Order: sequence, then C-alpha cells, then structure tokens
Amino acid sequence: MSTIHLLPSFFQWVHSPSSLLRSFQASQRTSPVAQPSPADFDVNIQTNTGFLPASPLPELPGPYHEWESVLSEAQQVLKLGENLPDAPSEERIAGELWRERVRSMPTLAASSLLADPQLVRRAHQVLAFLVHFYVHSIPPDDLSGSVVVPSSLVAPLMTVSQALQIAPVLTFADSVLWNWELINPELPVSFENMRFGKILFSGTEAERNFYHGSARTELVGVEILHIIHEYHNLPNVTDLSSVSKINRLLQRLASVIEDVNSSIQTMREEVDPRLFFWDVRPWWNGSASGSSAPAWIYEGVGDTSNLDMSGPSAGQSSIMHALDLFLDIDHKLQQRRYPAPSDSNKKADHGFMERMRRYMPGKHREYLAWIGKSPRPLRSVSQETPVVREHYNAAISALKKLRDCHMRMACLYIVSMSHTRPPPTCPLAAIMRKMEREAARQGPATGTGGNELSMLLKAGRDATTRAILKTN
Repeated sequence: MSTIHLLPSFFQWVHSPSSLLRSFQASQRTSPVAQPSPADFDVNIQTNTGFLPASPLPELPGPYHEWESVLSEAQQVLKLGENLPDAPSEERIAGELWRERVRSMPTLAASSLLADPQLVRRAHQVLAFLVHFYVHSIPPDDLSGSVVVPSSLVAPLMTVSQALQIAPVLTFADSVLWNWELINPELPVSFENMRFGKILFSGTEAERNFYHGSARTELVGVEILHIIHEYHNLPNVTDLSSVSKINRLLQRLASVIEDVNSSIQTMREEVDPRLFFWDVRPWWNGSASGSSAPAWIYEGVGDTSNLDMSGPSAGQSSIMHALDLFLDIDHKLQQRRYPAPSDSNKKADHGFMERMRRYMPGKHREYLAWIGKSPRPLRSVSQETPVVREHYNAAISALKKLRDCHMRMACLYIVSMSHTRPPPTCPLAAIMRKMEREAARQGPATGTGGNELSMLLKAGRDATTRAILKTN
C-alpha cells in the first residue's frame, strides 16, 4: 500500500460534526512529559531480548553453590515419582537419598544476593526447580495427604520471591525467560547463539524444544515492544504525520502477530505431544493442581493457601499480555462490545490473565500496568480516527487467528493426549496409576494452573473478536 493510502482524506476528517468533535478531543492526547523507557521496567528492547535478560544468569557463588550442586544431582538421578515402580528399586532409593540431602541442608539467608538482580533471578530459578523436583519425585504411594517442602528451600525462596515480587513457585520466567546459556560465550547474544533448557526435568528433547520454541516466540515478539514504544513516543495522535505513522505501526503489528503465530505452529514439528503430556508437563504442576493432587505446605511459612503456587503456564508470557493491553482486549468483560458474550464466555475464568501476572517479575508487571493506563489508548484513538480503523482491525484479525491456532495446539497437546496411554517407557503399574487418575478426574481438560482449558481459550478468542471496530 502506498503512503498516500495511509493518510486520512479531508472527507474522513469532516464527514460529520461528531467526527470533527472526536478529532478535536483526541488532539488533546499529546505527550506533555517524557515517556518512561522500557529499560525502566527491565524490558530490553535495545538488546532485542525483550523480557529475557540481556545476558545469561550466572551460577550462584560461595555457600549458595550447594543449591547448584543439588540441582545438578537432581537432573541426573531423579525420575517422575508417578513413573516409579511400586517395589523398592535403585531409582526409588536414589530419590529418597536426594530428598534427605535437601532436608538436611542448612537454611541459608539469601539477603546477601539481593544487591545483584541476576543472582536474585538465578536463586529463584534454582530454588523453584528444586521445589518441583522435590515434590514430583515422591512416589504416589509414599504420599499421605499434603507434601511438606523443607525450610532449606522455602526460606530463601520466599526471600528472593519477595525481592523480585514474583510467585514463590516455578514460573514461565524461570523455565523459559531465564533458562538459557550462550553456545559460544565469545559471540554476542542472539537467538542463534542461545541454548535453551539449561535446566531440564525430564532430560528429553521434547522438554528442551518446548522451552526453545517458547523463547523463540518471545524473541519474535520483541518487535511488538518496539511498536508500543514508538507509538507512545509520538508527539500526538492526530496530525497527518502521526496518523500515517500509527497506520504503519499497525501494519507492522499485524505482520509480527503473524510471525508469532508461525513460531507457535512450528512447535508441532519440534515437540512430541505424547512425551510432552506424560513426561514433561507433570513436573510443572503446582500445589493442589487437580482434584487428586496434594497441597504443598511450605515449612515455616504458615498458611500457604494465599500464596500463588499453580506453576508455570504460557498464560504468564508477558509479551502476550503486552499485546492484549496495547490492543485493549477486554478479557474481564467490563466493556459493552458486540457481539455479546456467550453463556460459555460468562462462565469462563475472567480473572485468569490478571492472576497470571502475579507469576511475572514485578518490573514486568509494572510495565504492563503502564501500557494499560496509557493516556492515548490505541483502540479509542482508532475508533475516533476513521482512517486508522481498518489497520487496527487487521491487527485484531491477526490476533484472532493466533488464538484459533493456540486452541488447536492446546487440543493436540492436552485435550487429545489426556485420552491416550503413557509412553511405553513407563512401568505397567505406573501406566495403570496414571490412567486411573485421569479417569477419576472426570472433567474437562485443564491447563497447568488448573483452569478449564477449552472454555478459557474460547473466551480469550471471543474477547479478541469483540475488539473489532465498526468501519461505517
């Protein structure tokens, strides 16, 4: 499309008195003060890593290196508890010896790490992985009600979680955003020079490729952050130059959303659905993640029922939240839009997206809040500027297609797999236990956080559709 088509015509400005009034009101949406930089929120657009740190996390020093040692051992000796045979075996004995080592570790104060943000992130990552290793390596027949997680892990985890303002459990940040190293430390940071899955539960390529594909999507999405930054730094949103710029930004945005969609679809070629469902996904489950799953008790913390402990989820991807907030997708059904929400939409978990933000680092959550409180909300500007609506709607249509794709992926990797048998690597008794638990659940497939997946994804897709603006 030529530049002239991105500019509003005289008739589009003044075809009615109401549009002229709206344009005058919109003209007040200037940027009288300097806008904060993404770097103020630990968002790295200068290095094009976005919500990923600009460099890999270092290993923990001094006495804290024992956590690193215990984590290294866990990856070598531990198996998913529900896959272990009922009879005593070397694997069961090795698992219990490892958990005994964790229980006997000294409870280290993490306060001396707090001055270095990278070390705080690494401490949270290592401790959160250790918590999940500890809980999920316990054979089901050794469980009696709740699982007590020892204070040697809990006390420092609570300290660094408070410092980061993040949930005291494994998160998307731990498993994807921070879970990488440089292939060649002598070369700059780039996707081609990053090896994802530095820490693995299962040791499988399915797990590594899932982290790799998720991180690729995050890095493709960095262009979205550039677009948001450029939009908010426009001098105003009404003169011909600015309106033309907004249209170009929206064209770029639609294209980037298509790239993100392609990245997600590529994972079908990289991640085996059955291995993902049976061998990888169970490690991510958090406290009381299902009707038959035990609650976790954090030793020394007291009542843990008020803590966010559901585990990592793609719903914690800050890049998708930023996109939704920038386009003003109304997941909470607070605005009157067409078509009206269906009965299924109304029953969905409307607080899911907001709850998932509590699993993000606090700085990233502040960035999202800043986007959400923009003095020049993009949808309102598009509604009040007729020539922009078509480009805004194109971006919404691209996002709707992405959510359609996500629904198909969720059906393949979770809903369909919940009706399959575990891989043949599982002992027969473990296969029977897993199938009995799936049968006992007697309900729709759920996401990692325990939400009803199909209903939730449909509600997100329909909320996206309702953002489309009328063009007449």
